[in-house]
Amino acid sequence: MPHPQRRLVLAALASLALSGPAWAQANYPDKPINFVVPFAAASATDSLARALGQSITEQTGQPVVADNRAGASGMIAAQFAARAPADGYTVLITTNTTHAANTHLYKKLSYDPVKDFVPVTGLGKGGQVLVVRSDAPYTNVVELLDAARQAPGKLSFGSGSSSSRVAGELFQQMAGVQFLHVPYRSNPLGITDLLGGQIQMMFTDASTGVPQVKANKLRALGVTSAQRMPVLPDVPTIDEAGVKGYDMGYWFAAYVPAGTPAPVVQRLNALLHQALKSPAVRQFFDNSGGVAFPTSPEELGKFQAAETDKWGRVIKAAGIEPE
Repeated sequence: MPHPQRRLVLAALASLALSGPAWAQANYPDKPINFVVPFAAASATDSLARALGQSITEQTGQPVVADNRAGASGMIAAQFAARAPADGYTVLITTNTTHAANTHLYKKLSYDPVKDFVPVTGLGKGGQVLVVRSDAPYTNVVELLDAARQAPGKLSFGSGSSSSRVAGELFQQMAGVQFLHVPYRSNPLGITDLLGGQIQMMFTDASTGVPQVKANKLRALGVTSAQRMPVLPDVPTIDEAGVKGYDMGYWFAAYVPAGTPAPVVQRLNALLHQALKSPAVRQFFDNSGGVAFPTSPEELGKFQAAETDKWGRVIKAAGIEPE
């Protein structure tokens, strides 16, 4: 039988083993979580992040803060998240913009979408909406293309994300027309200029564009997905509207900095999967025409690799040169 003093030493060592990082992992989360969002407030990614955060707060009692760091096609936010402590308290709620498209749109990134992050889970998939002002002279895709052919390079389209930009670039490439591209820090900022008449059209996420369509401020000419959106059942797909073969969707996912302990990643994965079932998140997808997309970390990693290859092919076919 161990000597009494030896038992005390062993007990102290056991207590130390449960303290520090091991204790922190076992009790995750025990302080507020920071959701870093690469786009502005009221964007689709921001709306989803806030709905997810609300559910996680209800599950854990810990606050979730939405930290919007818009600009540079998500690179500002991605770089910030990549350099944050790898403890699970900084989570990048992002899209294919930062983790599939940017690799092919920029010659040099300030972060590595693979090496700097650990995949947590997919969150959702959806399509975009091609919108113009409600008083625009074109009421469908064919009329818009006719106007573009009559004035090559004169009609402008705005984009507030890589998804938005590539959707527009692919559209003009497949339709054989030329538009003028105007970049924005986020889709809501582009919508503001569209409403003000500074640009003529925009491909935007449904959660940003649909409310303006419902309010009769914008007119939806088509959706970028292969199927119509339940939230806009009367709006044709762009393929149906005249650009055959067109299909350009987007996705949301969650990542944490490289080196985050596996138990924390698994706990966060479980929290987010539960959050995807919450009323607020279900309402987000109902309103945006998207669907939930829960995955394991490993599945997200494989999906991201395949999507990176896919976006590379699309961007090359659209003739977009890396900046």
